[in-house]
Amino acid sequence: MSTQIEFLGIAAFRITLPDARVVLIDPCLRANPASPIQPGDLARVDLMLVTHLAADHMSDAPEIAKRFGCPVVCGKEVAYFMQQHGVEKSQFRALPWHGQVNPSGIRVRSVPSMHHSVGLAPDGTWLCGTPMGFILYVDAQTRIYHSGDTAIFSDLKLIGELYQPTVGLLCACELEHDYLESLGLQDHYGNEMSGDEGALAAAWLGVDYALCCHYLNPEGREDVARFVSALKARASEPGAPQPVILKPGEVFVYPPE
Repeated sequence: MSTQIEFLGIAAFRITLPDARVVLIDPCLRANPASPIQPGDLARVDLMLVTHLAADHMSDAPEIAKRFGCPVVCGKEVAYFMQQHGVEKSQFRALPWHGQVNPSGIRVRSVPSMHHSVGLAPDGTWLCGTPMGFILYVDAQTRIYHSGDTAIFSDLKLIGELYQPTVGLLCACELEHDYLESLGLQDHYGNEMSGDEGALAAAWLGVDYALCCHYLNPEGREDVARFVSALKARASEPGAPQPVILKPGEVFVYPPE
């Protein structure tokens, strides 16, 4: 049975499991000009994963969580922020790094992310917590890693050795500058993980397929080209990851049909 991984732009993914349950990761849809869907278009969400407290990763998370009543796996700062927006406390499965939960039989592990997670809650409280990546255990043959906004770090080798992800969703491209400026980010120069670094991270993780993300459109993007070329240069190595580049709305099926 196959798993469908749909890219929604930036770092958002809708993953349809072989039993038709839906896992949503980092849902930024309304403020995402590349997203092929809006929150109201979602017909089913059984589980949500949120990597950190950033608008381009979680801006629609409270609305979607309230609508579907689904469990939300995240850090405690994200849980507090979303509770301030009316999401029920019982929905949260807050994790530290390397913690695991199994909501509705869907196993998820949190892994470290070298980034930050900070924001202002509606009640005026400044929040700061632990950003994270995730490993989603679909079945014995399918383990999906989402990097969040991590920079590259050597323990990705350890994550690969211990948890053996088969598919990597790697935020390894700088977002388009006009979009960054619309978020108030000035003089941005390079993503936390570049295309070259994303390719190296994929090799360290040992994934079969590496999907580059953190863009609105992959065409003409230097980071995307470097991600692909760096992985193609490793093609002769045993177990080298194969690069996959999706436009928003496209679906990667694993195992490939």
